[in-house]
Amino acid sequence: MKDLTKGNPFKLILLFALPVFLGCVFQQLYNMVDTVIVGNTVNASALTGVGLTGPINFLVLGFVSGLTSGFSVRIAQRFGAEDMDGVRRAIGMSLLLCVAIAVLLTAIALPLTAPLLRFMEVGEDYFPYAYSYLFVIFCGIGATVFYNMTAGILRAVGDSRNPLWFLIAAAALNVALDFAFIMGFKMHRHGAALATVISQLLSGGACFIFILVRHPELRLSRADWKWNWRLAGGHIAVGLPMALQFSITAVGCMIQQKALNGLAESSLGAATAYVTATKIDNLAAQSFVALGTALATFAGQNCGAGRMDRVRKGVKAGMVYTVCGAAIGLAFCMGLYYPLMNLFLNAEIDPNVALYHDDILAYGFKYLLFQSANYFFLGTIYIYRNTLQGIGKSVLAMLGGVVELAARVLTAFVFVKILEFTGVCISNPVAWVSCDVFLFAAYLVVMRGIRKKEKMPDEQQTSLSAAA
Repeated sequence: MKDLTKGNPFKLILLFALPVFLGCVFQQLYNMVDTVIVGNTVNASALTGVGLTGPINFLVLGFVSGLTSGFSVRIAQRFGAEDMDGVRRAIGMSLLLCVAIAVLLTAIALPLTAPLLRFMEVGEDYFPYAYSYLFVIFCGIGATVFYNMTAGILRAVGDSRNPLWFLIAAAALNVALDFAFIMGFKMHRHGAALATVISQLLSGGACFIFILVRHPELRLSRADWKWNWRLAGGHIAVGLPMALQFSITAVGCMIQQKALNGLAESSLGAATAYVTATKIDNLAAQSFVALGTALATFAGQNCGAGRMDRVRKGVKAGMVYTVCGAAIGLAFCMGLYYPLMNLFLNAEIDPNVALYHDDILAYGFKYLLFQSANYFFLGTIYIYRNTLQGIGKSVLAMLGGVVELAARVLTAFVFVKILEFTGVCISNPVAWVSCDVFLFAAYLVVMRGIRKKEKMPDEQQTSLSAAA
């Protein structure tokens, strides 16, 4: 466990974020392996079908990630306040809520799989692959919830290193199972998804056992498993806005991809290029995800300890690292796009890849150029959004997602009709900038209010708190 309320914020955030970054990279790599193996062993339709599931996958699993992240913030705040009884009660309530959430989301997601793919206008060539992959993934929602929550518990108490090792093990297992299921057992439509579910389940189980063995102070007593409506309401109040923020972003991506799918006839190869380029883009952007995770935990612990001055310092450190991450991401995408794009494409087994190979590469380069040149704006979202989440202002973070959705939908429908594939490339940067403006303004207003309260006499603060 690591106390983030003491020490240099620049150093603490960097040391916390590095293992998270490596874990995010491995997670993206084993997600990429699914697509690479499918693209090189089945055909481009299977590759595109699996890749087109991204926004729907994010709609549901992003909701899971947001909820569990919100629960982790509650744990981090109790840990920062040095309330270990409160930490255990928060963990117990988190696990109880996760069981209910897994059952509910599975029951909702499975029957909606096909309608959501139809809404996105996924082509008939891709539909069977997309449906099969998503159906298996949604059957394993419980495994995703379990892993996210157990890893979130460790990160909430300052341990970002050990979840990395479990994720690396999961990535290695996922690769092995991909080869076994797809190439060995010829489970072309289901193998990649089944490998992901099994590896997440085992990783979550290993993480849970580690918590019990290495952190006896986190072991729950019978009293910690007792349902408490007030505590559950507090968890939901923080977690639900974070979950909705992820899902709102996913809806925007679904509409963006719907606009892209409408270009199938006029821009041949665009869908395949988008799928492959998005994988590279996601990999390059993981430094921002890691920074956001670090800021949420840092802000949560320091908010719980009443050290809002350190929260401000953490934001400044995060912005410095965002500039560095944006520069590295741009160099990565522009320097390695050609070999990475070709990693997914196999002209020998699919004549369409051979026929449209140059078009696919051109579309992919254009998409990556627009995204990577604007990474600073993407990174800024993670800094301010996750800081607001860490100090309990999840509703503001969610409203930032609404602004991002509106901007993405508007640009996707307007620009795509005029500029075709270029409009798809522009829609994300416009959405990022719009969200940044809202989140930055919200952060300034919140911190200004906190600063004024800090300057008030203790008696006046007490009366205001009582009135609230």
